[in-house]
Amino acid sequence: MDDLTWASDACTLPTADRPFRVAEFDQLFAGHLRGSDRVDAQTLELILDPESRATVEDLTARETECCSFFTFTLRETAGGLHLRIAVPPTQTAVLDGLL
Repeated sequence: MDDLTWASDACTLPTADRPFRVAEFDQLFAGHLRGSDRVDAQTLELILDPESRATVEDLTARETECCSFFTFTLRETAGGLHLRIAVPPTQTAVLDGLL
């Protein structure tokens, strides 16, 4: 992705590192995403393969460190690994940019 304009000013990840983080999310989604549902403007629900759990936990922990406005909730069901991502109203553009 060449255009990172959706990245929030509140993000403390150095600008030079942002393309690498985007690539990590892209790789996760390309290899493990089973489905997604935009619950509302501030909430995205992803269903991922259960074997991606360690990657999801690591990536969301690191993302929370630099972008504390994210709320990640992870739960496992028979249907897969559910990752709920929520942001405040001022950060919906960041959520739009994830997928």
